[in-house]
Amino acid sequence: MQARSALFDLYGDHLRPRGGRAAVAALVRLLAPLGIAAPAVRTAVSRMVRQGWLHPLRLPTGPGYGITPKAARRLDAAGARIYRTGNEHGWDGHFDLIMLEPPQHRGARARLVANLGFLGYGSIDGLTWIAPRPGEGVDTLLTEAGVRFDRFRAAHVGGTAGAAGLVERAWDLTAIAAAYYEFVDRLTPLVASVGPGTSDEQAYAVRFTLVHAWRAFLFRDPQLPADLLPENWAGITAAAFFDRHASRLRPAADRYVDHCLSV
Repeated sequence: MQARSALFDLYGDHLRPRGGRAAVAALVRLLAPLGIAAPAVRTAVSRMVRQGWLHPLRLPTGPGYGITPKAARRLDAAGARIYRTGNEHGWDGHFDLIMLEPPQHRGARARLVANLGFLGYGSIDGLTWIAPRPGEGVDTLLTEAGVRFDRFRAAHVGGTAGAAGLVERAWDLTAIAAAYYEFVDRLTPLVASVGPGTSDEQAYAVRFTLVHAWRAFLFRDPQLPADLLPENWAGITAAAFFDRHASRLRPAADRYVDHCLSV
């Protein structure tokens, strides 16, 4: 688990509801149970400040960092998708279609692909991207990336059945389903290890690992409407598994977070 990614999880899942700020010492304490050392935490924090995700501030418990408005928007959007069971999205028969000129630099191109994936877009040919609903902030994302683009609201004349072929071109649903099955298989022994005698610190670490693994699907699964998904979609079972154990482990994790913030 990389320190920068863990910090996003920490701020989004635990610190955002608590004001989105924490002392450096608390950040170190909260990431220690995950095997992330203090130097890695400080290096990741500095990088996130340079990227505009965090800003330094002075807290009663010492120097710390708070989230920027940019980070708050990203974390709120991620949170709404992480805790998603029961949030059924209908489909009106239209796709949000973007035709763009990708950046020439490989690093910038990779960042653009990841960000479009996070917003729920899939690529048909590298130049054309579609999503079942408009992605919030996609115009700003493309403009800030310096990308020339055109956007359209496109209806598929073949209806739901015809759109299935387009969906298959934009997203590898077989691979996404396999990843969901693997997620449940891999995390089941870990969450089962937490019982009545488990310490708050261990429950926090297990829950953190669960959320961290689940968060990866934000960049893979566009959360298509039911009309565009295969029958018995693996993501539904995986989401129920995640919600059940994330809720079960929340009280102990909250106690540990509050303890680390108060020391």
